[in-house]
Parts: sequence; C-alpha cells; structure tokens
Amino acid sequence: MVVYNKNTSLEKIRGMLSAQNGILRSADLEQNGIPRIYLSILVKDSKLRRISRGVYAAINILVDEMVIIQARFKNANFSHGTALYLLDLTDRTPLTYTVTVPSGYNATSLKADGVRVFFVKRELRELGAITLSSPYGNNIQTYNPERTICDILRNRNQLDIQIVNEALKRYATRKDRDIHQLYQYASQFRIEKIVRNNIEILL
Repeated sequence: MVVYNKNTSLEKIRGMLSAQNGILRSADLEQNGIPRIYLSILVKDSKLRRISRGVYAAINILVDEMVIIQARFKNANFSHGTALYLLDLTDRTPLTYTVTVPSGYNATSLKADGVRVFFVKRELRELGAITLSSPYGNNIQTYNPERTICDILRNRNQLDIQIVNEALKRYATRKDRDIHQLYQYASQFRIEKIVRNNIEILL
C-alpha cells in the first residue's frame, strides 16, 4: 500500500504553481507522483480553478491566455505576428495568436481554440527560441528577431504585406540586430536570397 504525505504533496504543488506562473497541469502531478485527487481537493477548497481540460490556475492570479496555451500545448512556440508584437516589431496587437509546431504535430485542438498554426521541420522548431514576458509579465516561449524575420519572409504570402514591411524596417533600425545570425538562419531555411534582397536595401 502506497502512503502519500499530504503536506509534502501540497508543498510540491505550491512549488509548481510558483514556478509556472500560477498554472498547473494534471500531467505535472503525474510526473511528480502526486495523485490527481489533490486537484479536486484544491478546487473544492477554492485554492485552484479549472481553466480547461487538464489545466488549472491559482485563484489569486489573472488568467494569462498565452500561458494557458503553452501549458496545454508544450510543443507550441509563439511566432509570426504574435512574435512580432512581443518583439516590438509591430504595433498591431494580434487578433489571434500564432504559433509554430513541429511537422506531424496534431494541431486540431489548437486550431479549434482559434490559434493560427504554422508547421516547421522538427529539427528547426527550437532554432532561435527564446523566453520573453507576455503582456501580463509571465514567461512564454517565442522566437528571437532573426528567426521571426525568417518566419515572416518564408510565409509572406500568408501574411499582411504591410505588417511584413513594417517589421523589416523596424528590424533594420534595431541596435541589437544580428545580421550574421539572420543570414545563418536564412540559410538553414533555404531562403537566404529572399532575406538578403529584403534586408540589404534597408541597411
């Protein structure tokens, strides 16, 4: 018979909530050997509230939709228009969130939630991945400026050309731009000529 220490389990749960911006997944409990019954107990005690299937939030936090998306979909990084907004490469607040997932990923639930999904080869999904703050100040996964520029040029026919042009101009004037890295990424995506043609006229 397995005996669980209630205080130890609750301490672990509090630690996870603190480390994960007040968000807890049922899968987190499984990974830490904590029975799911604690979720029901904490909801009943008004310590947690259920946000969506398998995702819970501490009562005292504002629900950050971007954090919820990444809690539910671990393989999704915010990209394209959403990344442009997070990186201050556009003033347009995204009407829908945009993410990139690895090829073969089942994005049915993401799309059902109104999220726009782009796919990329698995070996390129983490290229240029960084952690930034959401508008609520929580850590989320997105891409750096160089990767984002490559993404919007790769998919320029699916994006608003005004947003693309504005982002290119803003990137060209950034003091922290890394043109060498940009061309390295472009080479990996096999769009080096497209990137050079669009960037060099702005430098």
